[in-house]
Amino acid sequence: MHTLSRPLSLFAAATLALASLPALALQPFKADYQASYMGMQASGVMTLAQENGNRWRYSLSIKNPMADLSQSTLFEENEGQMRPLSSSDRSVLLVKKRSVEGTYDWNAGQATWSGDVKPERRGPVAIKPGDLDALLVNLAIARDVAAGKTLSYRMVDDGRVKPMTYRVVGKEAVTVNGKQQQATKVSRTDGDKELIAWIVPDLPVPARLLQREKGQDALDLTIRSVR
Repeated sequence: MHTLSRPLSLFAAATLALASLPALALQPFKADYQASYMGMQASGVMTLAQENGNRWRYSLSIKNPMADLSQSTLFEENEGQMRPLSSSDRSVLLVKKRSVEGTYDWNAGQATWSGDVKPERRGPVAIKPGDLDALLVNLAIARDVAAGKTLSYRMVDDGRVKPMTYRVVGKEAVTVNGKQQQATKVSRTDGDKELIAWIVPDLPVPARLLQREKGQDALDLTIRSVR
């Protein structure tokens, strides 16, 4: 999914690498979101589930009558970092379908992609400790804001390496599980695109994610509940 056809990765690109874990350990969760995509209401779900040992699967999906978008990353905790092992990125937009699979080989120090991806984006691309795929940034940014860390990241995703930095732009009230909470608002601009995330203390993922393009809201995810 690229630009609008890849909004989940854009969100994920919200903040991307050095995902060192703060004091809190990973815990499984399911977060339900109200979504607005392509001018229509949609439902969004984020989940984190432990597969075995130190391996986890993190998934995000958005659905409405026009689109069915999903991403999933298998990763492991390694020396205080979240290290991607494989990723899946699928989208159905009206009659257009796209599916891309990613593999992160840490022994070889490289990542490759297959499926509906351009030849020049298949890799291999060199990877190094601290690199994340796009989706994992949702977890990284929530933890880094809570820990007061610099929001600078390196994303290795979809056949490319992209350094990114977010900045804190203020505070704002949001409602989670029926309760109003104060969120830290962070933002990143890339050309005519802006990515904004609202981070609530002790929440494992952003309470809200907004993608704007040319000054217009393109995709908006607002958390309703997390458990």
